[in-house]
Formats: sequence, C-alpha cells, structure tokens
Amino acid sequence: MASILKRRKLCCLEPLKCSSMSLQSFDGQKTDKKDEIFVTPLDNLKEKKQKKKNKKQAKEWSCVNNCCWRIGFLCTTWWLLCLLYHFLPPTLPGFQIPESPGMRLKREGVPALHPIILVPGIITGGLELWEGRPCAEGLFRKRLWGGNFAEILKRPLCWLDHLSLDNETGLDPPGIRVRAVPGLVAADYFAPGYFVWAVLIENLGKIGYEQKNLNMAAYDWRLSFQNTEIRDKALSRLKSKIELMYITNGYKKVVVVPHSMGANYFLHFLKWVEAPHPMGGGGGPGWCAKHIKAIMNIGPTFLGVPKAVSKILSAEGKDVAFLRTMAPGILDSDYLGLQTLEHVMRVSRTWDSIISLMPKGGETIWGHLDWSPEEGNNCHDVKKGCVKHTAGDNNYNNSDTKKNFQVKEPMKYGRIISFGKEASQLPSTLLPVLDSKETSCGSNSAIVNLSCIQKIAERNAYTVRTVFDLLRFVAPKMIKRAEAQFSHGIAENLDHPKYNHYKYWSNPLETKLPDAPDMEIYSLYGVGIPTERSYVYKMSPSDKCKSIPFQIDNSAGGEEGSCLEGGVYFVDGDGSVPVVSAGFMCAKAWRGRTRFNPSGVASYVREYQHKRSASLLEWRRVESGAHVDIMGNVGMIEDVLRVAAGATAAEIGGDMIFSDIMKMAERIHLRL
Repeated sequence: MASILKRRKLCCLEPLKCSSMSLQSFDGQKTDKKDEIFVTPLDNLKEKKQKKKNKKQAKEWSCVNNCCWRIGFLCTTWWLLCLLYHFLPPTLPGFQIPESPGMRLKREGVPALHPIILVPGIITGGLELWEGRPCAEGLFRKRLWGGNFAEILKRPLCWLDHLSLDNETGLDPPGIRVRAVPGLVAADYFAPGYFVWAVLIENLGKIGYEQKNLNMAAYDWRLSFQNTEIRDKALSRLKSKIELMYITNGYKKVVVVPHSMGANYFLHFLKWVEAPHPMGGGGGPGWCAKHIKAIMNIGPTFLGVPKAVSKILSAEGKDVAFLRTMAPGILDSDYLGLQTLEHVMRVSRTWDSIISLMPKGGETIWGHLDWSPEEGNNCHDVKKGCVKHTAGDNNYNNSDTKKNFQVKEPMKYGRIISFGKEASQLPSTLLPVLDSKETSCGSNSAIVNLSCIQKIAERNAYTVRTVFDLLRFVAPKMIKRAEAQFSHGIAENLDHPKYNHYKYWSNPLETKLPDAPDMEIYSLYGVGIPTERSYVYKMSPSDKCKSIPFQIDNSAGGEEGSCLEGGVYFVDGDGSVPVVSAGFMCAKAWRGRTRFNPSGVASYVREYQHKRSASLLEWRRVESGAHVDIMGNVGMIEDVLRVAAGATAAEIGGDMIFSDIMKMAERIHLRL
C-alpha cells in the first residue's frame, strides 16, 4: 500500500509521463489503467497555458503552410496536366495534334531564305546577375528573371532589390549589374514549360533555320530604349547583327519579328539606325531599304495599353482586382508580412519600359469624356459576332454582327480612370470641373496629403490626356524620367527639328517610317478576348493611403450585357492589347502614302480569331489569340514562315480582319 501511494505521488509530480504508461507497483503488481490520477491546480494551469501557446503557434504556422501548400498543389496539378497532354495517345478524341506548320511547309519544299531577327517584348526576356550585393552571394550569372524563380522563395527582398533600377537615373543602382541573357535562350521559355518563342523557333528550324540565319536581339527590357544603347550598346549590336546576317546569307534582306513592346523598341531602332552620330547609329538614309525585307509585329503595342496606367497608379489590373475579391486582405496582409503590391509598385516604378507602354495619341485616339472609337462594341460578344473581311471589302459588318455589338447604353471608354461607377457613366456636364492644382498638391512631398487624395477621388474622371496629371501626383520621379525619355502625343509637323530627338522615336504618331518603299510592315495579333480598357477606382483603406492611395473598385459591376466587370471596362483585343492599339497604324495611319509613311511602305493587318481550348489539358491551344499564347498559333507561325521564305503579302492573303478595327479607324479623325 505504501508503494502504491508513493507511486501516485510521483504521478502527481509528472502527470504526462504517468498518463502514457501502465502503472505498476514496485512489488510487480499492475494497477488498473482506469485509476484516477490526481493533478495539482498549478499543473493544470500550466498545462492549459502550454496548450494555448501550442495552439496559437500551430495557427500561425498553418496560415503560411496553407498558402505554400496551395501554391504547391497548383504547380503540381499544372505539371501533371502537361504530362498527361504530352503522353496521352494522339488518337483519342479531342487530342489530335495537328501537323506543325514547319513540317507541312518542309514537305511542300518551302526553303529558309531570308535571315530572321527576333525582338522580344517586355517581361519575357531573361535577366542574369553580373554584380550584386552580399545578399546575392552565389548568384553570379544566374538568372534573376526568366527561369525557375527558385531564388524568389529563398531571398525575395534581395531579389527585388536587384531587379530595381535607380529611381533618379533609370540605370543600375550602385553595386548592382543585371544584364540581359544573350542568344535564343533569352526568351524561348519564360519559365520551365511556359513557352514564349520556343514553338516559333522550332518550326523555323524544321524548314532549315539555324543560328547562322536566326538570331534574337535580347536587351534589358527594364530600361528606356535609348538607355539600352547608352549602357549596353544594344542598338549598335542589333545594327551589327542585321548587317552581318545580310552579308553572310548572300545579301538577302532580313525579316524582323518583334513581339509586344518589341514593336515599339524596333520602331525606335528604325529611326536611330539612320540618324547621325552621336545620338543615332549613323547608318544614313537608305539603310533600312537596303537591309530589311519585312517587319512582322506580333501583338504590337504601337499606341500603348491602358493597363500601363493601372500598373503605375496602383500596381494592379483585372487579375489583382479579382484576387482581392476572392481572397480579400491576402495581398496587403500585414499579419503575413507580405505587402506584395507595395513591393511590386516600388520595383516597377523604377522601370522606364512601363512608361513606353502608356497610351499614345491622347484623346484623338483613345477618346474623351463622351466619346471613344470603341463605342457600340460589346466585349461579351466579340467571340461570336465577327465576320471575316478581306482587303477592299467596304461592308465590314453585316446586320447580324451589328446587332451582336449593340449595347443598351454606350460605354464611355474615354474615361480611362473614374473614381466611382457613377463618375464613369454620368454625362460630362454633370462631372465636377477638374482643377490641375488638385492633382499636383503634395506631389513633391514625401508625405501624401490625405485631403488632396480625397479631392482627387471626389467623382472625377480622367482621360488619357488628364491622367498624366494624376500620375504626376502618385509617381512624380517616374513621370519626370518619362518626360525625358518618351513622348505620347501627336506631331503637328513631323519635319520640325525637335522630332530628331530620341524621345519621339518610339511613338508612331510622332515619327516617320523610313524611306523604304519595298519594305512591308505587318500587324499580327489576336482578337476575341475581353481586354482591359478603362477602370473604376476608389480610395484605399486609411491605413494604406500613404503607400497606395487608390485601388480598383472590384465591387463595381454592370448589368447583363455590360462590359464593366470587377471595376474594369473591357473591349476587344488579345487580353492585353486593345484592337485600336495593335491595328490602327497598319489599318489607317500607315495605309498608303501618309505623313507618317511618306514613302508608301506597304502595311497589312492579320488578325487571328481566338478559339477556346476544347479541354483543360489543352491549356495553350494552337489556335489561341492571347497576347503570349499567340506565339504558338499555327496560323500566325505559318504566315511568318512563308514571308521568311520569300512570299509577299498578296501571296499569304493580304489583310485578314475579324474585328471592328476598320470602323474604329473611321471614327478616329487624324490628319494623315
């Protein structure tokens, strides 16, 4: 009995150990497991505190763990679907893989004739580290952008610091050198399994192209176009590549294939290469006529994109606004320490390339408070109300198509930024008069003036012309750099000496095409996808006003048939670039001999109707018209291959138009 009492005393002192084992007396007799164990109140209190602490720690860990688990689940599912798609028998219904354009043209005997230069756009080109700070130890010549992004998870803040540029100069910060990856591998894949140029390169290889007649003009897409020459001599290297390929391929002219922002970059090059030293390349008049056969612009951003405005204003677009709706607070969570949008905004506002994508042409092109060229279009019907039109067809839309495009009330797309849904729809006479002083107050101050923010957000609407005043308030340093590097207007007199400055060369409305009458210029882009055109904004919560004063009002939506969804108005395009930006120059401003095209360079529009995937496994369909996925579109690839093999525009069918671009062009009154 004494031994049992002694044992129970020990149990009271060590209750956890006692509860996990069978009690046994010192004389070898076992006690019943159901015997009651006495625990002191002090131990009870300690145990409760410990459990509460463990529960709190588990809860804190579960938030981060759950986030990582979701990301891992999505990535794993993606890889499995890709594997299934590639390994399932092609004879299964819905999985027949069409013959690639390269194989078909090879069987037809189409040769590799003209050398090709590929010009990547924004974001898609790889960047590698050549010099960094101590936190980037071990990353010499490793990809910081355009790879597996493994280093993002290891040291995200260090990674963001090395992708940033100097906010004053737009060049490298002290102690950091990040450079473009050279060669075809610079932008064949953006990430493992996510192609950019790879499919086009593969098809070119099937008809005989290789490194001697195929090259990629990689450049640091973060920089302003002229700064790529000042820092890296990128424009000089591009000039040398074209000249070398021209000579080594039997004096055959080069076909240039830019994508997205690369179209504006190469437009800058066309002016730079013929301009005299030191500002230009010194090629002289006639250089382009001698060396270039055709320029085939894929998804060009000739006149900019409205989403560039939202990226600068609040570092968001339709995707971020949607994420805020589905998971409010995650992007800006102080609890998890993410502050994602603040970091994205801090870095992206040092990239001058974002400014090059700002809409060009002002209210003449993009509309004013009561008018826009897209009026009457319904973004929800663009996928089913289009009819193919060819060059010379003046009847662009039949009666059924017109019915499909009619909406109950015209959308005021010209109001690119509206504070509140009401401000995006009211007649302009009912809107308050915008005072330019309201958008300049506090712009030079480190502390945001909250009263000024409130004045800006009081039922005001901004057009492309007035939105620059708003951006000067939220991003004064960025806009100051922008005004020295780019221009976004329309030239009254293109012969004025001021247009010899490089800031005008990437704007097609403020520069002339070169004197090259035998050259051809194409605009190849997808249609049939709702594309961001204008935004409804609201003030951010008070605790976020100093970092991001405004955000898209994702609660703003329209009735059925409206193009307003989640605070974003949509029009026809490729998901990133509206039709008016991609097609207007080749459809009208460069068509025939105009003041923007004095030598009469032949221009053509080739549109590709977007077709949805038949199944989830066909993630990036071969008939996609999306901004990046179009790089795998078999129709677009065949057009590029045939022109590179010597075909003319007439031989590939001339214009191919599905959208309302011709009617939009007629509504734009631009002096030609």
